Amino acid sequence: MAEPAVTTGAGTASGPDRALARSLTAPGLIAIGLGATIGAGIFVLTGTVAAQYAGPALSLSFVIGGIACGLVGLCYAELAAMIPEAGSTYTYTRESLGRFPAWIIGWDLVLEFAVAAATVAVGWSGYAQSLAADYGLRLPAALAGAPGDGGLVNLPAVGIVLLLTALLTRATREASLVNGLLVACKIAIILAFLGVGAAYLRPELWHPFVPDNAGAFGAFGWSGVFRGAAVVFFAFVGFETVATAAGECRAPQRDAPVGLIGSLLITTVLYVAMAAVLTGLVPYRDLDVADPVAKAVDTIGLSAFATVIKIGALIGLTTSALTALYGQGRIFFAMARDRLLPEVFCRVHPVTRAPAASQTVIGLFTAAVAGLVPIDILGEIVSIGTLLAFSLVCATVLILRRTEPHRPRPFRVPAAPLTAGLGILSCLVLMASLPAETWIRLAVWLAIGLAVYAGYGRRQTAVL
Repeated sequence: MAEPAVTTGAGTASGPDRALARSLTAPGLIAIGLGATIGAGIFVLTGTVAAQYAGPALSLSFVIGGIACGLVGLCYAELAAMIPEAGSTYTYTRESLGRFPAWIIGWDLVLEFAVAAATVAVGWSGYAQSLAADYGLRLPAALAGAPGDGGLVNLPAVGIVLLLTALLTRATREASLVNGLLVACKIAIILAFLGVGAAYLRPELWHPFVPDNAGAFGAFGWSGVFRGAAVVFFAFVGFETVATAAGECRAPQRDAPVGLIGSLLITTVLYVAMAAVLTGLVPYRDLDVADPVAKAVDTIGLSAFATVIKIGALIGLTTSALTALYGQGRIFFAMARDRLLPEVFCRVHPVTRAPAASQTVIGLFTAAVAGLVPIDILGEIVSIGTLLAFSLVCATVLILRRTEPHRPRPFRVPAAPLTAGLGILSCLVLMASLPAETWIRLAVWLAIGLAVYAGYGRRQTAVL
């Protein structure tokens, strides 16, 4: 029996070769959300943000980021239940604003998903090399880091992206099972770290909780707390992957809101706890390393536990990269289904029902970025791309409430004008906290997207 075709927007095509398998349930969606979010945010970016921006107030940066994401998450829940299609923000924008704005946000989502996967892969490489060094194994410097980090290519980062891409080209069910098992291991190891670390805390390291500003915006002080929140916002990217999976849910109207809100609540609590323990074990200025959690465990002096933590970090980063690659593949699937990308990207394998061509191209692009771009640049690019997408999600809720007030909404945002408005404001404030160079990179990326649309997408959609 053929799988049901994914609902598409007006003028799009559907059929058995463009239908994703509907095999996911609420627990699977929560696992996807946890797999995506609990990764680089805990195991990599915590150290950078504490050392450069927020100090011990890192946990407060996560609280601010979590509140902003909570507002956005409620909007996502309404849209994912109302429009249960692959594509997430891209699909919602197409429904409310049309194809051209949808193209812009779809192009922006490449920053959110593909570049996020590259960022996580670089963090994975750092922990893998740290673990290998414990056993006397070291890569040549030329193969251990990107050009900006003193090497020629980050070979481990390239390798993990290609391996996960191969898994994702097989089947959603298989990838979901692997992800679920890895997420369970990851959560167990994080809880073990919190339990052991709590016994060795040095409360004096939390004072002053908000370090004095160093004389520039974002360099500690309260501006540093907000810049830290903008950077660690990257850590919350994953919960949107749940929305991209709505087209593969058995009961999306029920399961998508549960997956979105459930994964967001769990990750926020774990992030705040991890930030508090990290800054209570290691002076915050000493956390600017590729493997801050491992450094904290080394401070405790439990060498065997340090190995367990590094393995946990590798597991966590693996699931984060896996789900980010998964989300980007579905974005390309939706854009190709609407003829904004070549048709090959919306074709699925006749047996596995996975969008193999889309996933392969994304994997190759992501592997190149992971191998050649330093992690600090990647993290800021992902954050600004994510914040732009999130602000548009909140705006879409308001637009559809006005233009289609009678459309069935299995889940409704409470006090929608206030909630969505605060979500937009939160995203804009955090975007304003990012460096000017990050805005320039976003503008260049969007300009490239406009050129691609003018050269391909506009002509293709003109015949619809």
